[in-house]
Amino acid sequence: MAIKFDKVSDGHFQLDVCGYVCPHPQMYTKKALQKLESGDELVLVFDNPSSGESIIAMCETEGNDIFERDEGNGSTTWKIRKG
Repeated sequence: MAIKFDKVSDGHFQLDVCGYVCPHPQMYTKKALQKLESGDELVLVFDNPSSGESIIAMCETEGNDIFERDEGNGSTTWKIRKG
């Protein structure tokens, strides 16, 4: 079980934190977003449903936009645009 943070293309990144429980998905998401520039997009994949509320609150507080959500096959995928 390892965190995967990858640059997919210019301005597009992916973070996979499947297998981790609170508060780790939120902490890793926060660290990943800190590395991005305003307007960059992060695809976040996680499988701990309780992490979602914490990540939503963090994004709202920091001005980041969760603009797409997909849930299925045991994991959740969100697209977050850094504010």
